[in-house]
Amino acid sequence: MTKRTGRYFCTLAAVLFAGCIGSETEMTMPKGSSDSGASAESSSEATSDKAGKMLTICMLPKIKGISYFSSCLVGAEEAAKELGNVRLIYDGPTDGDPKKQAEMIEQWTIDEVDVICVSPNAPDVVASAMKEARAAGIQVITWDADGAPDSRAFFVNQASASAIGEGMVDAMVSDLGADTSGDVVIVSADATSANQNSWIEAMKPALEKTQLKLVTIKYPGENAANALADAKDVISKYPNLKGVFGISSVSFPGAAEAVEQSGQSGKILVTGLSTPNDMKKFVRNGTVRSVVLWNTVDLGYLTVYVAEAIATGKLQSGASVFSAGRLGEKNIAGDNVLLGDIMIFTKDNIDSYDF
Repeated sequence: MTKRTGRYFCTLAAVLFAGCIGSETEMTMPKGSSDSGASAESSSEATSDKAGKMLTICMLPKIKGISYFSSCLVGAEEAAKELGNVRLIYDGPTDGDPKKQAEMIEQWTIDEVDVICVSPNAPDVVASAMKEARAAGIQVITWDADGAPDSRAFFVNQASASAIGEGMVDAMVSDLGADTSGDVVIVSADATSANQNSWIEAMKPALEKTQLKLVTIKYPGENAANALADAKDVISKYPNLKGVFGISSVSFPGAAEAVEQSGQSGKILVTGLSTPNDMKKFVRNGTVRSVVLWNTVDLGYLTVYVAEAIATGKLQSGASVFSAGRLGEKNIAGDNVLLGDIMIFTKDNIDSYDF
């Protein structure tokens, strides 16, 4: 029996014992929980054991094979090489199935890796597997999209929900110029996607301050063909449509393609979140005037730095800043390590970026 497995069964025994003697007993929480006291002490012992040793860090995207997450991997690999003590494993479902995400987390828990970094497609679906990993002594963080707060230690957050949601509305208003009245739609991802839902909640009050009316929200999943079909549907359904928000790196290109195919480039404007490389052709032909995002390479880089620091004890609960290699110091708001502000790509600067 390994040291970590032994600790897991000791924790299980403590749970059973606590249940036998009554609810008044306060059990010691397993390593990786947010409670202080004994759990903090055991976590400190475990991380000190890992100082100077090779760490296995697993990075789980929502969906493997799309340019957004592939560009995050570039930064993650850069950080792993720079740190020198990280063996990076990057894998995820190619169809975005959260059940497959949960299965991967369960397998990595059996493999006794050191850190699992999760971008959950459906937080409720993967929460149990994430909690089980923490109970087994594995550090768990989220990145790109957050999960249940008690299922991870930190969230590596690209920017605040308000900054992203309000930023997309501001971009649309700026793109429309004087013609700022009419209907707009949002083409999201899955209805369970926590980050997209948080951005939508920030967009709604921002839109209410304008003359734009949000008439519907579409949920095509992380599927380009579905996004294209949904965007075509709203174009035909709403004759006063002025703008489409594509708020995932899959839905944005799909929405732009639908507008271009309809022959209404420049009349119906499209903005949203995607990588510059995926949107350059639409910016060049006038279908898209602005692309909102963050530096995805830096997001992957920061995620691996945070994972390594948690595993070795360099980053602990309560910290307010974090030093991340070439990125310098990054602010921590509660348990959110913040990458920084959003970026706006236009025809004037988009060719300067290659990701």
